[in-house]
Amino acid sequence: MPVFDYDPPERFVAGAVGQPGSRAFYLQARGAGRITTVGLEKFQVAVLADRLEELLDEVLRKSGGRAPVPAVAPAELTDTDPLDMPIEEEFRVGTLALAWDPETSKVVIEAQEMTDDEDEEFPGEDREPAVLRVRISPGMARAFSKRALEVVAAGRPPCPLCGQPIDPDGHICVRLNGHRPLQIR
Repeated sequence: MPVFDYDPPERFVAGAVGQPGSRAFYLQARGAGRITTVGLEKFQVAVLADRLEELLDEVLRKSGGRAPVPAVAPAELTDTDPLDMPIEEEFRVGTLALAWDPETSKVVIEAQEMTDDEDEEFPGEDREPAVLRVRISPGMARAFSKRALEVVAAGRPPCPLCGQPIDPDGHICVRLNGHRPLQIR
């Protein structure tokens, strides 16, 4: 089982490649002269960012405001650069785990490779899944979460009636039951 461990990474970001509607999503960690990129689904990026925010808010609440957790992402940690190239996916993420390490005051994020049940590449083979593990500061976690939510939101705009994504070539809205909106002249 390969473990890609970054404690701490120089950079840890979520990013997407491709056109809205057909983007591929990645987590990427860089440090000590190496880069690890893992693929995952858009909803996994969104859930990770949301749960990260919840975890940091809970740590701050339980400590009575004494934990070294910023309320918002520090401006100096904002990362808007594209993913590092070339993008070479180490594995597809099946499970994500999140924890707070009170001894180091760091957030621990683990992305575990899909298991044989989820991945047909190695059917019947009994092997340990690969893991990407990063330990980041609370400020870096806030910055990661902010960027991840922006990456997810940068896709196709949602229809104001049904919430489904609107493609560049149009959208058939289920709320209109196949009818076009009335044109007022």
